[in-house]
Amino acid sequence: MSEDVTDLLPGALDGVVVVELASDAAAFAGKLLGDLGADVILVEPPGGHRSRTYAPFAGDVVDPERSLWFWHYNTSKRSVVLDIDDPAGADRFRRLVAGADVVLEAEPPGRLAALGVDHPELRAEHPRLVWTSQTPFGRDNPRSAEQATDLTVLAGGGPVWSCGYDDHTIPPVRGGGNQGYQTGSLFAVMGTLTSLLVRDVTGEGQHVDVSMHAAANVTTEAASYEWLVARATVQRQTARHAAPHPTGNTDATCADGRQVNTGVPPRSAAEFEGLLGWLDDLGGRERFDDHVLLQLGVERGGVQIHEIFADAEAMAIFGAGREAVQFIATEVSAYDFFVRAQTLGLACGIIYSPEEVFADPHFADRGFPTPVEQPQLGRTVTYPGAPFHLPRSPWRIHRPAPLLGEHQGEVLGE
Repeated sequence: MSEDVTDLLPGALDGVVVVELASDAAAFAGKLLGDLGADVILVEPPGGHRSRTYAPFAGDVVDPERSLWFWHYNTSKRSVVLDIDDPAGADRFRRLVAGADVVLEAEPPGRLAALGVDHPELRAEHPRLVWTSQTPFGRDNPRSAEQATDLTVLAGGGPVWSCGYDDHTIPPVRGGGNQGYQTGSLFAVMGTLTSLLVRDVTGEGQHVDVSMHAAANVTTEAASYEWLVARATVQRQTARHAAPHPTGNTDATCADGRQVNTGVPPRSAAEFEGLLGWLDDLGGRERFDDHVLLQLGVERGGVQIHEIFADAEAMAIFGAGREAVQFIATEVSAYDFFVRAQTLGLACGIIYSPEEVFADPHFADRGFPTPVEQPQLGRTVTYPGAPFHLPRSPWRIHRPAPLLGEHQGEVLGE
């Protein structure tokens, strides 16, 4: 399918109208819905939402229209300015919602009810409306009135406990990039899409009530379940999964001085055979003392995870596989290691800088680097693209983040 034809195809959510009350927490959810084709109308307070003031700024020019944070999280949206604290503004908000399929908000519980523009009132008037709330603890939680930030969402929800280093004198580490807000936003999008599908059957919308705390807690890998099922507490480990007991090291320095992560050790016969072939190509089989264990891994048809903890031979083979990958990494450049490991089906990765990610041939071939015309700069800017392809309803950035109130006239007739 040619690019020209693809550009003419509608997005997956073409025709769906979303009214988003501007926020830090749910901005990513609105972006995802917009990039999938929905008409997302961003409602900002007079003077603009505070996220327009978040650094860094394009060209280091401090300007609410040049915030890179705002640019990233608000693609494919239109902006209007409404003061919903004012009765006239609240009335205009009601009229805007009357034409919408979805309302997306992350307001403190109770605020919208006090203004008479909460979901019970507006959904009573428009029963097909899907109302999605994304709050720290959920609307119906005893803690709903508590304040939260991305840091406290991640800390209280559990992921921070699993992130850090083998040296536990170093405090836990918060993952960067608003992961608490983004995790909540992904659940908000999934709930919204599910509710829209149900509406097609029942004719009625729902209130999607997202707890970012709960969303973070079910995104702790095995940490929550280790405790709930086995009453075991996972321990932070450098560059690898948190686990109740220490596991082998996975980071390695390659021959060119660059870092890689050697991931999960080989387990199948084909993976052990591939490692032996790699060692042979490097002239390294005899220099790697445990090559006989790799051959044993081939002969027994690989090893299974459940065997590793109960069978001494399986444990030795598994350990030899990990050591072989580490040994090979020291013999080759990081990129060559990355490419061949992936070719062999091994989950290994090179440590890339952001600019290297965009230049990687795989990402480029997938169309991940996405050029967007940025009017503030008079040129295109490269944005992150889609992690998936929908050939018949393609993902796309329809427009850059809007200027404040840029669409006031076309949306509100003002």
